[in-house]
Amino acid sequence: MAEFRHIVRVANTDLKGEQKILIALQKIKGVSHNLAAALCQVAGVPKTKKAGELSDAEAKKLDEAIKNPEAAGIPAWMLNRRKDTETGEDKHIILGDIDYTLDQDKKREMKMRSYKGVRYQAKLPVRGQRTRSNYRPNKGKVTIKKRVTVIRK
Repeated sequence: MAEFRHIVRVANTDLKGEQKILIALQKIKGVSHNLAAALCQVAGVPKTKKAGELSDAEAKKLDEAIKNPEAAGIPAWMLNRRKDTETGEDKHIILGDIDYTLDQDKKREMKMRSYKGVRYQAKLPVRGQRTRSNYRPNKGKVTIKKRVTVIRK
């Protein structure tokens, strides 16, 4: 057995060696609980194994499976970017690419002036939430008007 490592590097992310691999994989941005379980199964790593006990070969298998899950045998419905608008293919985005892609999607919506794009520009909720009590523009600036009472004789 290889010696215990306190920090394991998988998919350009440092994972804590004390955690089970199922939990540690979820620290990678874009990897959920279900995907982590599927990645462990595809790579042949027991879910209860500590991340610090991974051999180099197992870490490499996990790394390859995370970077290209559809080639590793992960079903398409588990991927986070299905039917991509530019290419039309199913893919899985991880790490900083998630933020970039979501930002580009918002910009595309704004450019085409769709309903969602207009809502994004106005900084209002996009998915049908109500705005009666939340999303107030002057939320932090609460002014209290003083009442002037009339003194009668």
